[in-house]
Amino acid sequence: MIKKITLLFCCLFSATLLFSQKPIKPNTVTLKGTVIDAKTNQPLEYATIVLKNLQTEKVTGGITDEKGSFSVQTPKGTYDISIEYISFKTKRNLAQEITENKNYGIIKLEEDESSLDEIVVIAEKSSVDIRLDKKIYNVGKDMTVKGGNAADVLNNVPSVDVDAEGAISLRGSENVRILIDGKPSALVGLSGADALKQLPSDAIERIEVITSPSARYDSEGTAGILNIILRKGNATGFNGSVSATVGDPKNYQTSVNLNLRSEKINLFSNFGYSDNTSPGVYNSNITYLKDAVIDSTRIENRDNNNNRKSFNANIGLEYFLNKKSSVTGTIFVRDSDGRDISTNNISSFDVLGNNLNNSTRIQNESEIDKTLQFSLNYTNNFNDKGHKLTVDLQHSTNKENQSAIITDVYPETNTTDELSLDNLLQADYVLPIGENSQFELGYRGSFEDLTSDYLVNAPNLDPRYDPSNNLEFKQNVNAFYTQFGSKINKFSYLLGVRAEMTNIDINLVNTSESYTKNYTNFFPTVNFGYEMTEDQSFTLGYSRRLRRPRSYYLNPFESRESETVIFKGNVDLDPTYTNSFDLGYLNRWGKLTLNSSIYYQHSTNDIERVNSQEIRIINGKETNVLVRQPINLASEDRAGFEFTANYNASNKVKLSGSFNFFQFETNGDYTYNVTDPITNDVTNIIQNFDAKNNSWFTRFDAKITLPWDIQSQTGIFYRGARNEAQSDVDGILSVNLAFSKEILNDKGTLVLNVSDLFNSRKYNVTGYAPSRENPTNITDQTFQRRVRQVSLNFSYRFNQKKAPEKRGSGEREEGGGDEF
Repeated sequence: MIKKITLLFCCLFSATLLFSQKPIKPNTVTLKGTVIDAKTNQPLEYATIVLKNLQTEKVTGGITDEKGSFSVQTPKGTYDISIEYISFKTKRNLAQEITENKNYGIIKLEEDESSLDEIVVIAEKSSVDIRLDKKIYNVGKDMTVKGGNAADVLNNVPSVDVDAEGAISLRGSENVRILIDGKPSALVGLSGADALKQLPSDAIERIEVITSPSARYDSEGTAGILNIILRKGNATGFNGSVSATVGDPKNYQTSVNLNLRSEKINLFSNFGYSDNTSPGVYNSNITYLKDAVIDSTRIENRDNNNNRKSFNANIGLEYFLNKKSSVTGTIFVRDSDGRDISTNNISSFDVLGNNLNNSTRIQNESEIDKTLQFSLNYTNNFNDKGHKLTVDLQHSTNKENQSAIITDVYPETNTTDELSLDNLLQADYVLPIGENSQFELGYRGSFEDLTSDYLVNAPNLDPRYDPSNNLEFKQNVNAFYTQFGSKINKFSYLLGVRAEMTNIDINLVNTSESYTKNYTNFFPTVNFGYEMTEDQSFTLGYSRRLRRPRSYYLNPFESRESETVIFKGNVDLDPTYTNSFDLGYLNRWGKLTLNSSIYYQHSTNDIERVNSQEIRIINGKETNVLVRQPINLASEDRAGFEFTANYNASNKVKLSGSFNFFQFETNGDYTYNVTDPITNDVTNIIQNFDAKNNSWFTRFDAKITLPWDIQSQTGIFYRGARNEAQSDVDGILSVNLAFSKEILNDKGTLVLNVSDLFNSRKYNVTGYAPSRENPTNITDQTFQRRVRQVSLNFSYRFNQKKAPEKRGSGEREEGGGDEF
């Protein structure tokens, strides 16, 4: 493993030095300072520092970070310097001779009352910001997600992919932790990532992609963390926006963002309603083999028609106790009503192609999800240098009621009632040490209590395989962390360690079985950064992560979505542990910015979903049944590289692209027993899952200004084919197209969006069970979650300022970690 890591790091370091290294610029000085609101003393993030060299006429500069701080490097000379922020009066220092490093201290900007009613149109934010331990994707004016949802936004983020089933992966791995505003949230709910499809894209400000998390973050998620930051108004006065979308297939959405801020309060809110239909298809062709010869086939063509109405509201009030501390309370409500109809036409044939049986299985399902979440935050900024204490309390209640009526040869009904109560207590303390160092410590306690009652009424069901069950699941995680970071000239580092104590109790009420799992783990994190020049920088990160099996994976009872393809959990699952290494490189050549990285991950107790085959009596006949179940394999090694490039050819043409290549190797055996339903003979089967494969995916995005100031955006995504231990997956292509026009004196925007232009986002998978070498059945599957979507979105803004364009430092925010 050490050899692989060393080789990977040496390759990237050598290559980047060969074609990218620039000499350190001589005679440069550093200008520092902190920009704040003169009235509230709150830091102004994204304030712009503009430096105009009076000799060369060259304009450079930078922006402030979340603490209002800036650090700009520039050659010695005479400059006009200005500090700008939307709706605030600009501060100017003219004809200043800069010959040495200078710290301007606290710079207070006063509100410009005359601009409160103006709408200032300034270029959008840069797409990606780079920090020591994360990349920030600003949703900005991404037209291809207008009228979409959180899953659409995530699918446009470099390194991220959302597959046909709604599963979210980061760098090709589905084990990614999803947070909302830095915390676990009821927005994700019981349905996992699938629930994000109910969150409108207009409610999202940015996505943080954290591939080398510091000790401050949860250790959950071996691939990393996706942190979704919701919009929160900061402008003084009353402002907001409204948005409406119509689309085909049916996609009706409306959202409202309202914000009110004064000297003592900041009231912010997001409301969204959607009514949509998502038609999709699932086709499978199962070939059954006997002694390596075709015995029979079974064809299933399933049409899915998913209808969902959803309402969500997020309302918050921030009260400023004094100039340095505040209390924020937030209420989130979600109410979703789904009606899904699945029609499955089934046909069976013998080896000669003679029809043996035809049937139609119709599943009419209703699902009601209700979520209520309360959050309370206390923040105390002891001074203007970053000395800070934050305390968070959060409680959420999630209810899911699901019922299905299945019409088949023998009709059946099933119902699911789930209730999840989640509580969170978190405290973080930050202590600056000198100008460039910082110490942190904190605690997080998360407490989950879930009950799931699943009842199946199927008169012809073999009682040995009755999936009815009542699961009680409790998981308590207590975590403590500490970390220290510092910046020494061009070198910065962030070192930390996190301890987590996990207690899990599982009670299977129907069988009176109980299971308890307790474990304590330590998770060190290391992040380094080095700025070779103002245009070049390296980052190096290491973190230890884990993947805890969720209650769905631990529940040993079977699903009933299909009679012949069944999923069930595994109560004996243990956590997966992963050591992750990441080396990144950033360089800018004028209008071109390149960000690249190589990464390596080694996992033990790797959790994989495997296919096994059983013979059961269904409708009076012996039938081969495919059972999918998660297991712990011995290990997985994953290595890859990725890069993103942004090229601003002109004010009217902006191009960006990304490429990610990864290789993964799994090792381990799976042993299970198969019982003949008639003779009760038991056969022991050992499956080897040693496999090595690679895959890749790429994105290209072009934003072009057309005549009449029409903005166009084209997005192309392609994921290459891949081979796994039990399946082959074909490549997939998807193209999105959008056009935008500002109207009503730039207060309104019209966006025409075509998602999956060629209706090509279809997943074709060939599966082999029980193994690729000796299969007894081969399944060819085609799955399309959502067909091509055409939508028209209109949004209107009032008293709302657009975010200023970032200048000078471009796609990078200075500093490391969260604060450095």
